[in-house]
Amino acid sequence: MNRTMKIGVILIVAILVVLFFAFDLQELLTLSALKEKQAEFGAFYADHAFSTIALYFLIYVAVAALSLPGAAVMTLAGGALFGFFTGFIVVSFASTIGATLAFLVSRFILRDMVQAKFGNRLEAINEGIKKDGAFYLFTLRLVPIFPFFVINLVMGLTPIRTLTFYWVSQLGMLAGTMVYVNAGTQLARIEALSGILSPGLLFSFVLLGIFPLAARKITDSVKAKRVFKAYAKPKSVDYNLVVIGAGSAGLVSAYIASAVKAKVALIERDKMGGDCLNTGCVPSKALIRSSKMLAYARRAEEFGFKSGQFDFHFADVMKRVHTVIGKVEPHDSVERYTKLGVECIKGEAEIISPFEVKVDGRILTTKSIIIATGARPFVPPIKGMDRVTPLTSDTVWTLTELPKRLVVLGGGPIGCELAQCFARFGAEVTQVEMAPRLMIREDPDVAEMVTRKFEAEGIRVLTSHAATEIRVEEGEKVLLCEAGNREVRVPFDEILVAVGRKANTEGFGLEKLGIRIAPRGTVETDPFLATTVPNIFCAGDVAGPYQFTHTASHQAWYASVNALFGFLKRFKADYSVIPWCTYTDPEVARVGLSETEAREKKIPHDVTTYEIGEVDRAIADSEDHGFVKVITAKGSDRILGATIVGHHAGDIIAEFVLAMRHKLGLNKILGTIHIYPTLAEMVKGAAGTWKNAHKPEKALNILSKIHAWRRSS
Repeated sequence: MNRTMKIGVILIVAILVVLFFAFDLQELLTLSALKEKQAEFGAFYADHAFSTIALYFLIYVAVAALSLPGAAVMTLAGGALFGFFTGFIVVSFASTIGATLAFLVSRFILRDMVQAKFGNRLEAINEGIKKDGAFYLFTLRLVPIFPFFVINLVMGLTPIRTLTFYWVSQLGMLAGTMVYVNAGTQLARIEALSGILSPGLLFSFVLLGIFPLAARKITDSVKAKRVFKAYAKPKSVDYNLVVIGAGSAGLVSAYIASAVKAKVALIERDKMGGDCLNTGCVPSKALIRSSKMLAYARRAEEFGFKSGQFDFHFADVMKRVHTVIGKVEPHDSVERYTKLGVECIKGEAEIISPFEVKVDGRILTTKSIIIATGARPFVPPIKGMDRVTPLTSDTVWTLTELPKRLVVLGGGPIGCELAQCFARFGAEVTQVEMAPRLMIREDPDVAEMVTRKFEAEGIRVLTSHAATEIRVEEGEKVLLCEAGNREVRVPFDEILVAVGRKANTEGFGLEKLGIRIAPRGTVETDPFLATTVPNIFCAGDVAGPYQFTHTASHQAWYASVNALFGFLKRFKADYSVIPWCTYTDPEVARVGLSETEAREKKIPHDVTTYEIGEVDRAIADSEDHGFVKVITAKGSDRILGATIVGHHAGDIIAEFVLAMRHKLGLNKILGTIHIYPTLAEMVKGAAGTWKNAHKPEKALNILSKIHAWRRSS
């Protein structure tokens, strides 16, 4: 019976919608039609006031209930026909009743099916609606981010009560209804073109323009008051900004705040510079550089030498790594930031209210807070892991002896970089990855090229192998893996775990403040990098979605500017063009879409591949391997993404990053002079390959005929 009723409702709605468009009724719901019929409507209303109001009311309800275009014009018409007071009352009730009918239709037809299919994914949304559904709906009604008909249909899929939906919609749409009806009253007064410039009409349209901005400010204020009501707000504060964490995001946040003369405190419990300086980017690149020297020595014959060999002690290599850290350290030091005007405080921070941070017994009061606590290596709960002391990207730098047999668990950027490094130093490296290939975020041909290089250098690459247990058998450590139906045993002396990083969200007060944690384990933020407490912001690895030093710095600008100047203007964090690089040999650099992503998202695209072996400088350097792959919009030179696999890929990708950021196509790159001979010519070569594949054949055929004619004349 229920199925029959649903089919009946669908048919009725479909018939009404088809009739609406079949008879071009949408043409009546336009501003031009409203003006043409204004006099006739006015005369009819003067003679049949009640009938006109009733008919208008029913039409409005039908338009809203069926989610048809024209509701905005109907609202203007209400003001034009009935004047402000009557139009406001009629539109207010008609729009709410129509919206509720649309809500009920959506609920009756779609809710059970949607909840059954996506119930697990919608649990958090359902709980949020049950708890704060009325406030969410009120915000959406007050601030028209989405079309009202979309809100009606989507809310019908949630558990919100019908009565709640009705009264919140009635209340939330009052301000918008007032503005639109008032604009309608002004439209009704236009008798000639000069009326378009009347103060009343201009003021009404100014209201239409500023209403969403004002409504958003009001909504933000209401949200803030709901959060802050449980806390005593200080009359004055010690700081404009307190930053927790002195890694990349925290340092940049503090730098920006001091540059604009804000009073800022920077709290760090360990070392200035965070992971990037002490355990991440700087030491890993120093180690990679040393290992590359060994790789060059083994390639001596390629460069015209009889042989090449380095005599080294691994402890000396690690000593150089720490020397490099020491050279970079002053850039991130307490001394430097103190000179910049930042108060650097060493200690454990705890956020005890939106306006107070406690550090080792001292309480700092502040207008805003930025959380930049970073992330730490994630060690999976593999059975027997507690029987060994696993190395991570944090602790591997304490090694002074080269492990004879090293297992690297993880095939992402960190795992790949360190696996190749240790293999080049002479360790027997086995890399274990549960995914079907290394670098799972990159295209298969990219991963294949890196894997071939690894295997050529003696690395045992085990993809589609899931680590299940670590055993210690007669003093020997063994990793057990599942590969299909097989059990694979991998003996080792040390195991390096590089399977990802976990955001540092515990231990400094987020739980007490009710700041939400996103499903991926990072702090939940809005597009402005504000947390669920409006004056507490977040940047860097702890915020996600990217865990790169350069994105941490990028986010820090938005977080600090919004924290300091959000009362005037806020800026949404821009993730439209995010590049990254894995510093293996060959390097793998990417920006934008990969070929796989473009295909999975069904984005119409073209793929251009250019072999680096075509570049003269690469040949001269004996680095003529790898490729450039560019993804462009179908039939256009607009760049959607680019990948470079090769020598210095991380440096060369910058040209594509610039082009994408400023919407420059491949034609612009092709028209730019590149120094010869340089590796950068590979970018121009890729542009030229694209151009050759998209040359105007018809125009060229005509030119061929013209040239032939000129030769014969």
